[in-house]
Amino acid sequence: MPLMDHLGELRRRLTIIIVSLFATAIILYFATPTFIEFLIAPIRSYMPSTLLSDSSPTGMVVTTPLGGFTIRFQVAIFLAFCVCSPLVLWEVLAFFLPALKPNERRWVLPTLAIGVVLFILGLVFCYNIILGAAFGWMTGESDMIGTVLPDANFYLKTVLGLLIAFGFAFELPLIVFYLTVFNLVPYKTFRKNWRTVYVVLLVLCAMVTPDASPVTMGFMFAALLSLYELSLFASRLVLRKRIAKQKAEGTYFEDDDDDEDDEDDDDEDERD
Repeated sequence: MPLMDHLGELRRRLTIIIVSLFATAIILYFATPTFIEFLIAPIRSYMPSTLLSDSSPTGMVVTTPLGGFTIRFQVAIFLAFCVCSPLVLWEVLAFFLPALKPNERRWVLPTLAIGVVLFILGLVFCYNIILGAAFGWMTGESDMIGTVLPDANFYLKTVLGLLIAFGFAFELPLIVFYLTVFNLVPYKTFRKNWRTVYVVLLVLCAMVTPDASPVTMGFMFAALLSLYELSLFASRLVLRKRIAKQKAEGTYFEDDDDDEDDEDDDDEDERD
């Protein structure tokens, strides 16, 4: 396709994504009070119960007249993104689909399904493990100075920021897997430079966590490290099957992929 046709296709798919997100957000806007109560459930124990009343059912305070609308709309956009995530991923993948070879296109639907599952796992992990620990640490540090005023804008922004950060962070295994399987970054490169990768993951965790607390950063680093190693293990299994098939067909060359020898070399380097 000519360049202008590519840009037209990109504009069409971006329009579908944006219209779908905003239409869904408008519908979900009316359900945001219920979802806000669900969002703060893991951190409710770290909020002063004295503020609970009929006028403040969540125990949080809104400091500006327009604050309620802004908060509800932000939550609605987040909900819409979660609901529309399969569509968003599909539109992104469909844009690159014509550039893929026939044997590569069979990866599209599994990629879509795994991407959605990993994003949801990131949300679940953050909601059940991270939120309570992060807010417990933050309020604990503040309690030694004074009473924490639970500003609804800050609390919900932090909660949504953490959920989004962990949702996208859990896509790391998918990225690493395809980089190695399609040989964009050889498996041996990841293995030989594992120290650099670990440091990059640690810096990434410090950058994407909105609360900047060591508790949140530590949990995210542990999760990403586990997912990174798991993705390398999965890619190695796929590469082994590919090499075995190529050897059986007589099309395998040593320069194509020499992962087994490289891993042995890495083991020797570690022993040295």
